[in-house]
Amino acid sequence: MPKADEPNDKAPQSLDARIAAFEARKAAEQPGRAEHEKSSQDGYRLLADLIGGVLVGLGFGWLLDRYAGTGPWGMVGGLLIGMGSSIYIVVRKATKLSAQASSQVPGKAPGASGDENTGGGSTAPKQKRD
Repeated sequence: MPKADEPNDKAPQSLDARIAAFEARKAAEQPGRAEHEKSSQDGYRLLADLIGGVLVGLGFGWLLDRYAGTGPWGMVGGLLIGMGSSIYIVVRKATKLSAQASSQVPGKAPGASGDENTGGGSTAPKQKRD
């Protein structure tokens, strides 16, 4: 008569195989997930820079109005200066991030311009003309 533990001898091996398959699947997903997380972090950083610049400009304008007694003009000027500077900073950072992302495209040489399809034209094949 077999012992009660004998049928379960294959269970740890089966579990180890399933764990190894799960870890391999997760390792294969990791690069795509990391890239997605990085791009969303970059987007949130740009949004925070945009909002922060406007709020800092408003804060300085409010301080100017409060201590210099310039009425609403300090806040208006602070808002305009804050918006302008934050838009400039965000565009500069977005350009730098875009250049980094385009240089890291796999399978494409950096700075290579080719005849790739940009998606703007017709998908019908071109016909020869006599």
